[in-house]
Amino acid sequence: MNVDVLAIGAHPDDVEICCGGALARLVAAGRRVGILHLTCGEAGTRGTAERRRGEAERAAQILGAATLDILDLGDGALRTGPAEEEAVIEVLRRRRPELVFAPTPTDRHPDHGRAHRLVVDACFYAGLARRGAGAPHRPAAVFAYMQHDLFEPSFVVDVTAVWEIKMRALDAYESQIHPAGGGADAEPAAGPPTKISSPQTRRMIEGRARHYGNIAGVEFAEPFWSRTPLAVDDPWELLPRGLR
Repeated sequence: MNVDVLAIGAHPDDVEICCGGALARLVAAGRRVGILHLTCGEAGTRGTAERRRGEAERAAQILGAATLDILDLGDGALRTGPAEEEAVIEVLRRRRPELVFAPTPTDRHPDHGRAHRLVVDACFYAGLARRGAGAPHRPAAVFAYMQHDLFEPSFVVDVTAVWEIKMRALDAYESQIHPAGGGADAEPAAGPPTKISSPQTRRMIEGRARHYGNIAGVEFAEPFWSRTPLAVDDPWELLPRGLR
């Protein structure tokens, strides 16, 4: 199935944490959304590859994603050679998105920075007729979502109306993420404490969304970065919501 938007993450839960709200908004607007996880999360401290696959399937369903693909490119040592490029190119040509959401260029987790370069390169190479199998297809734009490390956003997406959908998608990752409404002593099931399983991570996700939402004049927003300038038809639409 072709999609309009493909969100790509290094690990199951990256996409949902960082741009799950934007995906839910796109789905609500009638866009076909796909998700691609580059690894199975097999090197994670908590859970197993099989369990995380099931969690990813539930999260994708909650967000309304039309497709879900999971590759096996090496969690904890993400491979980025020609064979890995071919694997991503195959998905891009099969799903044929015009818009790709990608990991951040640099981040605390080395897999995220590696994934960014892999995705950007594969998006270019997918448009070359003599590279790989299948009909060439190059997405029109690649935007990076914010993960751990901060950057100056090129734009933010108002996700206020779909915030609860995003939270339910995060709740699908029962082995990884601190449960919604859980107290300070609550932990995700099955595993030792980790940074992502702590209540601080839940607070960070909400706090960041509230911070960028406040700047934009909305309640919750997700930040994105574009390598190239963005053209707009109506500059009035760029005004903060409270000033329109």
